[in-house]
Amino acid sequence: MSVAILGGGAFGTALAVALSANGPVTLWAREAAPLIATRQSPRLPGVTLPETVTVTGDLAQAVSAETILLSVPMQSLSGLLAQIDDPLTGKALVACCKGIDLATLEGPAALIAHAKPKATAAILTGPSFATDIAHGLPTALTLACASEARGAALQAQLSTATLRLYRSSDVTGAELGGALKNVIAIACGACIGLGLGESARAALMTRGFAEMTRLATRLGARAETLAGLSGFGDLALTCTSDHSRNYRFGRALARGETIDPAVTVEGARTAEAVVALAERLGVDMPIARAVTAIAHDGRPVPQAMQDLLNRPLKEE
Repeated sequence: MSVAILGGGAFGTALAVALSANGPVTLWAREAAPLIATRQSPRLPGVTLPETVTVTGDLAQAVSAETILLSVPMQSLSGLLAQIDDPLTGKALVACCKGIDLATLEGPAALIAHAKPKATAAILTGPSFATDIAHGLPTALTLACASEARGAALQAQLSTATLRLYRSSDVTGAELGGALKNVIAIACGACIGLGLGESARAALMTRGFAEMTRLATRLGARAETLAGLSGFGDLALTCTSDHSRNYRFGRALARGETIDPAVTVEGARTAEAVVALAERLGVDMPIARAVTAIAHDGRPVPQAMQDLLNRPLKEE
């Protein structure tokens, strides 16, 4: 089956490089001309696209593939799906973005299901940085699809010698794990930026994981999914690495540093959606509220951290 990737950012380009080991790949980018001319992305220094990757700016050409990976920012996914006139009947649409849509409070799989009901929705998520995937470093991800048969076929098609996919039918758990961990990563970055120490970060990660699990299971996810690659695994990576944009964003907020508005920070937008969703469902998510306060409401980071520390004592 043919494979296309929609999105010429770092992650989409990295996936194109990795999956080209299995056969030809089409990579669609909004600004395709520079990528066609140089075969290199400025977001992935030192990586050259193999000859088996065809770069195009023609969306219709790209969506002729049987398997289509959607690697665009979460808040752009709905708009991209609306651009595609083809109903994509029988095709597999695999979301590679992490977050919750602000307009609908839905995850990527639900957006796909509503926009293209005749296609099969799936999600590819887990602990990964684009540069690791592009350089062929071992990476393990979750491939979640409600159809076990289609999920198994996608797992076989999209796995490579260094990209190892684990299959799940818990789409809700997989997409929420990937979305919610970005919010906790911002909190952890703020914690380190304030100089509160590694112990405080470990506490935020642990209590943040409790929040993630609480909301996800309330929405029907399985707790064991959150304990896997798409939840705990991604949380561990994103909360501890300087390569994480969400972690760096939180740290910059705490230090009062200038933040580049051109850099996509999914967790900042997701935090807003998470708080709205949690309030609708009656789920307590104090860390997510704190992140929303510092990222959008102008709450000083030291005060937001103190608010968390001043909460009533409770059982774990």
